[in-house]
Amino acid sequence: MPEAVAILFTICVLPLAIVMHYVTKWKATKGLSEAEERMLEDLWRDSQAMESRLNALETILDDEVPGWRKRT
Repeated sequence: MPEAVAILFTICVLPLAIVMHYVTKWKATKGLSEAEERMLEDLWRDSQAMESRLNALETILDDEVPGWRKRT
């Protein structure tokens, strides 16, 4: 009889406990950490600054070198 309980535990209870453990872990780490959020905000700010600089460079090139876009 003790063997049957051990087998039942191994087949039914243990896998369920493992699955529930990892589901809980997944839900806890579902979002971004504070460091990841800060890094994402920094990257967003940097990309906006680069886009602004690129637009300024394109404006300068449009004034200084007409037709530069057609040279490719």
